[in-house]
Amino acid sequence: MKSKSWLLPLILGSALSAIYFLPEVGAVAQSAVNMDLPGRSGIWTMEGQAPSKAEIGTLAPDTQFSKAMCLAARPGETNLDGQLVPDVLHLSIVLSGSDINNSIHRPERCMPAQGHNILSSTEPTLKLANGREFAARRLVSLQAVRDMANKEREEYVKHNCLTYYFFVGHDRVTNDHLSRTFIDIKDRLVRGMDQRWAYASVSMWYGKVPWIEAEVTEAEADAKLRKFLTEFAEKQINWDQITR
Repeated sequence: MKSKSWLLPLILGSALSAIYFLPEVGAVAQSAVNMDLPGRSGIWTMEGQAPSKAEIGTLAPDTQFSKAMCLAARPGETNLDGQLVPDVLHLSIVLSGSDINNSIHRPERCMPAQGHNILSSTEPTLKLANGREFAARRLVSLQAVRDMANKEREEYVKHNCLTYYFFVGHDRVTNDHLSRTFIDIKDRLVRGMDQRWAYASVSMWYGKVPWIEAEVTEAEADAKLRKFLTEFAEKQINWDQITR
């Protein structure tokens, strides 16, 4: 055993010296997503929203947020006051900062803290009018939210929820956090590049929605989310930059 005592220091020395042969990291490659949200997207009006204190407190300080509540009138439906009844979906884009490990993560990691019990996950392909397509991740969940109608007691009501999400890098779109991590490692080692990633998600309740008289079917909510997402992604992502 003594004759091989030199082996471990040799291995460690070789591994450490290999660092000097890795390519130098150049400027950070920016995500292909546009963080400036428009006032409208198709039939949807966007009302900008600030990130929550929890989001700001748990993610890196230089993380950027673009969030909006999006509304579209349901044709022919009015409430007792004669006002149009809207569909509502929530849009969120989170852009990583310099510390990509502490800027964005899988939504499945933080959704339980927002009251979601995730029931299923699938990977549908979304096709855009410009001929491009990409795989998103579709989550079905049951979300418990505080019943604000009863302020005396802390009670919660549950709503069915659909969520679509995906990640947009400098020249890639993926729906898988692990794949995104491997892409980062490969790009750093082979291309000498750190790319900035954005995580985009949209969500909508279905079933018995409080402000809508008739129940919203899962199929109806799904169709509206997919239409919004394909139209939004086509305009908000620089597809000339997406090569893989």
